[in-house]
Amino acid sequence: MKFNLIATCAAGIESLVGKELRKLDYDVSVENGRARFSGTVNDIIRTNLWLRTADRIKIVVGEFDAITFDELFEKTKALDWDKLLPMDANFPVEGKSHNSKLHSVPDAQAIVKKAIVNKLSDTYHRHTRLPETGAKFPLEVAINKDHVMITLDTSGSSLFKRGYRVAKGPAPLKENLAAALVMLTNWYPDMPLLDPFTGSGTIAIEAAMIGRNIAPGFNREFICEQWPWIDNDMVQSERDAADSLADYDIELDILATDIDGSMIDIAKQNAQEIGLSEDIKFKQLAVADFKTDKINGVVIGNPPYGQRLSDQVKVQKLYKEMGKVFNPLTSWSKYFLTSDLEFEKFYGDKATKKRKLYNGAIRTDYFQYWGKKIR
Repeated sequence: MKFNLIATCAAGIESLVGKELRKLDYDVSVENGRARFSGTVNDIIRTNLWLRTADRIKIVVGEFDAITFDELFEKTKALDWDKLLPMDANFPVEGKSHNSKLHSVPDAQAIVKKAIVNKLSDTYHRHTRLPETGAKFPLEVAINKDHVMITLDTSGSSLFKRGYRVAKGPAPLKENLAAALVMLTNWYPDMPLLDPFTGSGTIAIEAAMIGRNIAPGFNREFICEQWPWIDNDMVQSERDAADSLADYDIELDILATDIDGSMIDIAKQNAQEIGLSEDIKFKQLAVADFKTDKINGVVIGNPPYGQRLSDQVKVQKLYKEMGKVFNPLTSWSKYFLTSDLEFEKFYGDKATKKRKLYNGAIRTDYFQYWGKKIR
């Protein structure tokens, strides 16, 4: 059976999700906040395992226009719920509505829930309440400009939760955004890589996983694995296939530094949890003290943003230090994520390119400085 699927993601990285899906040989159409594709049950598992920049893989159960609750009820009930939900399914319904006549989210959720209950009660000949004691099937009704999309989440917790972060510091970078930051650079696994503000080690760890071609979802489970129509042997086969593609022989040159020694300890813990502690060199080091003779490397940094006024002077001083240290490395490409729109002024150089990204709810720019490689 083929499903209509979407891979949801943060604003600004839809093209990356599309690129990842095309690399896995899917036909893709990219929209705001998601990429559409189609696939079988195997493809649901495969994309959950492999997509580095997506948030979730969802089945599109149905799409239609509705401007009345009667329409919403009847069109929801008409969908093939019996092919997805067993009689004892636990199916909570979340909701959202934007620029639509059906603007009451609680009412929309209740109507969709009632329609599904009616359909399943008819299908399974139940005259009493459905038990909902079985596996969880998280549903969402999303209404935008009177267009309704009802989806079933196959991932469970967001795909950014790789399972390796056993410890974290303040304001940690989500794993899928860290992967996006790496994928938006010109880094290849045979090049030196520096993460000068490593924090809990996320950028360096994601880079090592990319360098070794390790599937980002290998260390976790997905909610759909509990569903009765998902075959455990098939899931294990997909996991084995993903593991067989990992490259454990390539040598990586990744250095992750931080001025805070306690963060270095945390980063080491996380790298050890996923088995990459030998692939990343962690070192307590201030940016001002960084020196290298290496060429053709890449710096990927998520420096402090100075969101509070009291931090701004300190952060701007740091940006000046960064300019003094990294600008002379002309063969290196540098990439910095910050919400400070004056970053270039204090860094002392105009970026080759800027890209708007969101770090959670914070609107940021990814300042890119392309180096001139020494042949």
